[in-house]
Amino acid sequence: MDERGTFACAINCIDGRTQTPVSDWLSAHLKVDYIDMITEAGADKVLAMGSKAEIESIQRRVMISFNAHRSRAVAIVAHHDCAGNPVSEKEHLRCLERCVEVIKSWGLPMRIITIWVNDEWAVELISEIARP
Repeated sequence: MDERGTFACAINCIDGRTQTPVSDWLSAHLKVDYIDMITEAGADKVLAMGSKAEIESIQRRVMISFNAHRSRAVAIVAHHDCAGNPVSEKEHLRCLERCVEVIKSWGLPMRIITIWVNDEWAVELISEIARP
């Protein structure tokens, strides 16, 4: 084990209501010590439909987590009552599907996890893809 601990990263909304549930759930699910939190208002929309510059900014931050902290998993989070992406749950799930494709295109050997944070601020696993 790395003397600094083990890491994963999450591409999450800036909404503070999602931070603790996501961090706690990922730490337990992945059995890691720390979660590098990459935040954007409406993160799922930004990664799915953002400008090239916005997506590259997120990718650069994931790369820092991957290279500096040896993160081997990345989660993308969507949530209920999102001010940055005020759409239906169904539309958030479509965004998450697109996010997976974007992250896959980066060619990183990281597990890709999609998460929905529901109206009770509880984490629901949507998908999990193992990567080589």
